[in-house]
Amino acid sequence: MPDPASGIAINRVPANGLEFEVAMAGEGDHLALMLHGFPELHFSWRHQMPLLAEMGYRVWAPNMRGYGETTRPTEVRDYALDHLTQDVAALIDASGATKVTLIAHDWGAIIAWYFAILKLRPLERLVIMNVPHPKVLQRELRRWEQIKKSWYVFFFQLPWLPEKRIGADSGKRIGELFAQTSCNPERFGPDVKAVYAAGAARPGAPRAMVNYYRAAMRHRDTIDPGDFRVDVPTLLVWGEEDVALNIRCTEGTEQWVPDITVKRLPNVSHWVQQDAPDEVNAILREWLPKPAPAS
Repeated sequence: MPDPASGIAINRVPANGLEFEVAMAGEGDHLALMLHGFPELHFSWRHQMPLLAEMGYRVWAPNMRGYGETTRPTEVRDYALDHLTQDVAALIDASGATKVTLIAHDWGAIIAWYFAILKLRPLERLVIMNVPHPKVLQRELRRWEQIKKSWYVFFFQLPWLPEKRIGADSGKRIGELFAQTSCNPERFGPDVKAVYAAGAARPGAPRAMVNYYRAAMRHRDTIDPGDFRVDVPTLLVWGEEDVALNIRCTEGTEQWVPDITVKRLPNVSHWVQQDAPDEVNAILREWLPKPAPAS
């Protein structure tokens, strides 16, 4: 459970036929919806949620489908992008908010990119952390340097073995992953590792986590991205020491996102908002407008 001093509470929200476990903070008509990635939880936004609430946002950070106590569908097809983007739309609808800023990392950022491209609901602003625009990723995946970094995506296509490894030893390998691949491992002490290990140890959770990657390969035509254009002001925050994505992934985004701001953080890992929370929070405070008070 969150520290009571954080102002974060955990609630259940029915949306898109599922029940989402959602960390919530703040109040108001402007929703900051925060989407986590693999193998994270809404816990990954623990440093940003109080800031955004203090700025005047109503903040929701769901455990994505299959994670934590959110409903865990069992089929690979359940994790394709049509379902994942509709989850976001349904959560926005459930919030009743009049304005929405979408903030996302890793797999959450993949979903957020496509949500903005598809224009499923109006957005005020989009914040992406350490995931390139889909067309930029397509470009980089034609280079051996990025293919090597993406080895785990191909490993995750194997049956049963990936989830067996993720869930082994009560999820301990996942807990250790953050510290081992971060630039500031002290940010991922025993208590933090224990949260992520427990998440990976839940029955069925490892398979759900891996099914995002399987569905991306097997069911890639469930949406039509059209021209891939994003028309809302977009911030790309990038930890430069990313073990999974090369630094060229930050280049060329303006071809599809005309209003793009890029903030690169040296000596920061893929887990940018956890690895360098003070730096990330300063960027968010500067770039995001304070919501107008409710009338």
